[in-house]
Amino acid sequence: MSVIKPLSGAQAVAEAMRQINPDVVVAYPITPQTPVVEYFAQFVANGLVDTETIPVESEHSAMSATVGASAAGARAMCATSSQGLALMWEVVAAVPGLRLPIVMPIVNRALSAPINIHCDHSDTMGATTIGWIQIFSENAQEAYENMFLALRLAEHKDVLIPAMVMQDGFIISHGVENVKILDDDVVKKFVGERNPDRFLLDVKNPYTIGPLALPDYYFEIKRQQEEAMENAKKIYLEVGEDLSKLTGNKYPYFEEYRIEDAAAVIIVLASAAGTAKDAIDEMRVDGKKVGLLKPKLFRPFPYKEIRDAVKNIPVIGVLDRSISFGSYAPLYTEIRNSLFELENKPKLQSYIFGLGGKDIFKNDIKQIFEELLSGKVNPEEQKYIGLRG
Repeated sequence: MSVIKPLSGAQAVAEAMRQINPDVVVAYPITPQTPVVEYFAQFVANGLVDTETIPVESEHSAMSATVGASAAGARAMCATSSQGLALMWEVVAAVPGLRLPIVMPIVNRALSAPINIHCDHSDTMGATTIGWIQIFSENAQEAYENMFLALRLAEHKDVLIPAMVMQDGFIISHGVENVKILDDDVVKKFVGERNPDRFLLDVKNPYTIGPLALPDYYFEIKRQQEEAMENAKKIYLEVGEDLSKLTGNKYPYFEEYRIEDAAAVIIVLASAAGTAKDAIDEMRVDGKKVGLLKPKLFRPFPYKEIRDAVKNIPVIGVLDRSISFGSYAPLYTEIRNSLFELENKPKLQSYIFGLGGKDIFKNDIKQIFEELLSGKVNPEEQKYIGLRG
């Protein structure tokens, strides 16, 4: 059974955490993530979970305490945004090498300077190369369900690497919509219990965590992490099939929306995909053959699968809500890489939009499509949507 509740994205993630009932949640506030731990703290105060909640003095301490709890054998979580993720960086970078299956909800927010509390993806795009699984959510429903998917994936014995579950700051985290909530017992059965094969508090089987590794072994350890990430790509689909039986939803690497006969397609992450779908539906009524591809699993990135999905599309616009200064934008780079093997490649155009929370509207999307359909594209040029003239 399930119920429909009006929830913000932050509430939806906190609700998922309540149903998971982790052993430890480490809390430190940062806008716009703060409501996630605030709502969860209410569950703790009301006795709805058995979780040990640890308030700390900084985000660096938050991840440090989460690592300690996870290494001790607990199912441990924390959440953050923007500068919080940046302050955690030293410890965040260590977690994959420690092989700790921490799940961390991220409410995407711009990095300073200048200070900005609104959405873009610059925070998590800075963490794409250190070994965390990354799953993006379009809306509160996806954010809720992605928490369960990420937990099962991270804790799988052939993976054991941490995962970030993203939602757009304020747009999703503070916007209220109807969310289908699964029965508590159903979730409990799906996520099961964490059962690590080794942990620090197992005094009968002592082991060392976080040792020094010099050139004789460091390389090999990193290669093992890459194997785990390769496993994660396959197991993501397996876990998604199990979750689909409960929700009725699908969990592919990416969503394809009306691309079968499309003459032009845009590729975009997270909440902007919803705006794009509305624009596409309206343009289809006018006879314009346009479509959308929305990546959900960003790390590991499904290069071959995306290449196969868009290889026959004449022209593609890639929309990034972040900049990689001095190089191609992050999502655009991955799409270019995906298409490299094709002899006859689709035409590509890079667009930057929405930095610091600047809105993107249906008319913006329509103008992008019109430009793509006109053939006026340059794969070497980075264009900007909504930028002050």
